[in-house]
Amino acid sequence: MRPLTHKYSPKTAKEIVGQDEAIEKLKNFVAGFARQKKKSALIYGPSGTGKTCSVYAIANEFGLEIIEVNASDFRNSEQINQKVGNAIKQQSLFARGKIILVDEIDGLSGHQDRGGIQAITKLIENSAFPIILTATNPFDNKFSSLRSKSNMVEFRALDYLSVYSILKNVCGNENIRHEDEVLKMLCRRCSGDARAAINDLQLLAQDKKELTKESLGELSDRNRTDNIMTALNKIFKTTDLKIAVSAFDNVDEDLDEQLLWIDENLPKEYAKPEDLARAYEMLSKADVFSRRIRRWQHYRFLVYINALITAGIASAKREKYKNLVEYKPTGRILKLWWASQKAAKKKDIAGKIAEKTHSSKKEILKSTMPYLPVMFRSKEMRGNIVRELGLNEEEVEWLTKASA
Repeated sequence: MRPLTHKYSPKTAKEIVGQDEAIEKLKNFVAGFARQKKKSALIYGPSGTGKTCSVYAIANEFGLEIIEVNASDFRNSEQINQKVGNAIKQQSLFARGKIILVDEIDGLSGHQDRGGIQAITKLIENSAFPIILTATNPFDNKFSSLRSKSNMVEFRALDYLSVYSILKNVCGNENIRHEDEVLKMLCRRCSGDARAAINDLQLLAQDKKELTKESLGELSDRNRTDNIMTALNKIFKTTDLKIAVSAFDNVDEDLDEQLLWIDENLPKEYAKPEDLARAYEMLSKADVFSRRIRRWQHYRFLVYINALITAGIASAKREKYKNLVEYKPTGRILKLWWASQKAAKKKDIAGKIAEKTHSSKKEILKSTMPYLPVMFRSKEMRGNIVRELGLNEEEVEWLTKASA
């Protein structure tokens, strides 16, 4: 299933909605690059506002080749010089020129960068091609040298009417039936993130080709699931470790459920065997720490578990997967629940026997319960057992199934 965000990515600058001023600045920068004092543009703003797709639309309009690198994919000056430096030195083979796009520079953080920001700054000074950087928040002190070398271009959060016009076009082309008011309700909920709104529309309407108030209501009722979906999206769809490590910060799920959700959906997302192997190694280490917490009560290990199942799994992939995956809860949760319910019935019956025989429940579970289903097969003994222990219907049903 092709993601609608890719299918309806703008092909020209005119198709970009709600960012007229930013698009004009960006086009002027690219068109007049030879006369620019600053050799790069730093475009910034919230997620889903059109930063990256605008660069591609403008490049397509001007007949320029795009060389894209993600800042989260390299950590030191040597890697940056090798990847970006080579792109700057080589002439374009397929177009009149090219744009060097360095996406998500927020990913350059911490001690591991080893001169990464300085390396990009130096490459900007000597570049013969426009360099465009993207960021969510470029105002951290560490980015001061990049800001001074770049034309700053702000992409503002989209108002809901701008998002509505995008979704209205998608609905028309995809023959998705809808009421305008329901579509506007969906747009209001996305907080200016057009990409998130399109993804929600695709998930809600993919089966029946219809967006209804009821389906939107179900989306609201699934706040708990939505939170875990958002967390999984942050982990699986980014290589920015700073974004990934905060994935579960506001998610109301206990650790066991987080591990089960990741275990269930990881193979659906990571298509390359080597990426999947590295990710499962991180997950297995997290499970080891989880067991140590239970055994030794060393709760300081929790910080390591969170790092492994968020940033660890995010870093296991070499690049972001662009396919749309519908994350689903694991069936193991339901199986564990049923197992717990069965164990509870068994313990309740053992408790009643212990009370009658003045024994401990632990002893009854060990010495009597393994043989009770066998005794329950006898109709005569069955009646006596039910009567003497005062078993309820659910306990009788459990024993009947256990004796079958």
